[in-house]
Amino acid sequence: MRLSILLSLCVLPALVFLAPPQTAHADAPLTERLLQAGDEIEPEVIALRRHFHQYPELSNREFETAKRIAEELRAIGLEPETGIASTGVVAILKAGKPGPLVALRADIDALPVTEQVDLPFASKARGTYRGNEVGVMHACGHDTHIAMLLGAAKVLANAKEDLAGSVMFIFQPAEEGAPEGETGGAARMLKEGLFEGRKPDAIFGLHTFANVPAGMIAYRSGPAMASSDRFTITVKGKQTHGSRPWSGVDPIVTAAQIVMAVQTIASRQVDVTKAPSVISFGIIDGGVRNNIIPDEVELVGTIRNFDMGIRDQIHEKLKHTAETVALSAGATAEVEIHLGYPVTINDPALTEQMLPTVQRIVGEKGLIESPLVTGAEDFSYYALETPGLFLFLGGSPPGVDPMQQPSNHSPLFFVDESTLKTGVNVLTNLVADYLDQAMTSSPCSSPR
Repeated sequence: MRLSILLSLCVLPALVFLAPPQTAHADAPLTERLLQAGDEIEPEVIALRRHFHQYPELSNREFETAKRIAEELRAIGLEPETGIASTGVVAILKAGKPGPLVALRADIDALPVTEQVDLPFASKARGTYRGNEVGVMHACGHDTHIAMLLGAAKVLANAKEDLAGSVMFIFQPAEEGAPEGETGGAARMLKEGLFEGRKPDAIFGLHTFANVPAGMIAYRSGPAMASSDRFTITVKGKQTHGSRPWSGVDPIVTAAQIVMAVQTIASRQVDVTKAPSVISFGIIDGGVRNNIIPDEVELVGTIRNFDMGIRDQIHEKLKHTAETVALSAGATAEVEIHLGYPVTINDPALTEQMLPTVQRIVGEKGLIESPLVTGAEDFSYYALETPGLFLFLGGSPPGVDPMQQPSNHSPLFFVDESTLKTGVNVLTNLVADYLDQAMTSSPCSSPR
């Protein structure tokens, strides 16, 4: 089925500010009023999503995206802070009653991917990545994250007199990684003082996923997404003619031995009963001619893991294995490990506390437990600072096999827009319930 059939509506104008939602009867429970507001604001959220999808920007280059976000926040009466971590935007909603501070986060950057989805609002944007001109696409759903958080901000601002506490809205750049030579993302926002003097008691985030049905939420308590580290191993030997390998030291054969030996780290050298781990090589680079044994070979790969202690062990064992294998061949190995995102850990107490809220929104069958995800997320940095809960929001259209849908980061990645309302409702109700429970002595937080 053509995706264009699913989204036949025309693209709405670029500047469509969120209209004030109609309020439910004043005597209705807050939950009911939030859900009604979420329903009524859905068209505006969809319009915003389409705008951001059509005009994506790469990491640390989200200038127009940040400008539009700030305009939307001002339009609902908030005073956004801009320029945090280059293009980050933050706003705080002070509710009508005193109480704790809770944060909601959305990432705002796109990927160097040329869109192949047949949509009237498909991206035609171009950018520069690693010195090359590339297509730019929201191939990981960050456009939906922006739109849902703006929608949630509007709904919560309209209900602020009934809330007890404050809400921090975080629109974060460069989740996909800063360009080479730059810093960015959650780590940079925190380094620049995001939580200084205003550390949230809890933080929530949503991520749309293609392989979960639209309108459903997947969760996992404890470790949920892997840490992600990059490594480079430079194997140095001695160049010689391919017909006389004994006259030199062959770094290619040595590199092959290192590749095989490293596979025993995850399977034989760390405790596999504690957490799974993966060490993969993605690049083997060396040599220029069939009959010349080169001086050196470069190996580049990734490490994924779900336990911070085992992560440190793997780093140590990778270095030891590469160096000693090279030594046995008369070569040397220089190992560099470039730390990436930590393990994304959902606070178990916070997860248990808030799951009833999520189930109330999506229903018993709409809430599923997620397997471990070997992808990584820099939401992990926030969750190291304060209890966090990161949920996966389904984006697969109804009536199709979600496991057959193009995955995140694909040029064919697609999010069914019916799921956006679910995301807004989950975010607003997580905030409302958390603040209410915190004021009645929640085990995860205490009033300020």
